Amino acid sequence: MQSESMYHVLTKMIEGDQQAFHTLYDATYKDVYRTVSFLVDHPQDREDIMNEIYMQMWTSLPNYDPNRPFHFWLHGLVIRQVQRFRVKSWRRFRIFERIRVFSREEYHWDQPTLRTDRTDPEISRAMHKLTDKQRTVIILRFYHDYTLEEIVTLLDIPLGTVKSRYHAGLQSLRKQLGNLPLERMEKNNAY
Repeated sequence: MQSESMYHVLTKMIEGDQQAFHTLYDATYKDVYRTVSFLVDHPQDREDIMNEIYMQMWTSLPNYDPNRPFHFWLHGLVIRQVQRFRVKSWRRFRIFERIRVFSREEYHWDQPTLRTDRTDPEISRAMHKLTDKQRTVIILRFYHDYTLEEIVTLLDIPLGTVKSRYHAGLQSLRKQLGNLPLERMEKNNAY
């Protein structure tokens, strides 16, 4: 969606137009879902997070600054909702652990939906082996083409921490993919 038409849709959404919300949802949900899929393993959790993201977008849109890129703002919502989900998950984990009922959920990284949209399965498996923090930085850097400084803003962490996670993630990916040249990953936008 072009920036002018996006601005028009956002203006209508702020005025409460539900059709504008549907238009914006249709224009953005694939990108948002793909990002959430890389960051969250379980499909039901992804759906819950997607609902929270769009509910948060609907309620927070009056706070959106139209002078800033919309996708940057939206990705900030995505990251915050994923982080909230992780905090909730950690709390649930601790509760289950205390009563010894916790059972480990299976990962669903081999879901066919993840292999669509030009995702290289080899790279997806390697991404899955990264820590959540490393995976978040790598996805924001290579999938969304944010600079390290923009990632600092999105994650609200120091630049040194972003660089550390970025380099550790790249090192791990190179190790797992047999020294796959970085150019291949960037050229194919394979993950």
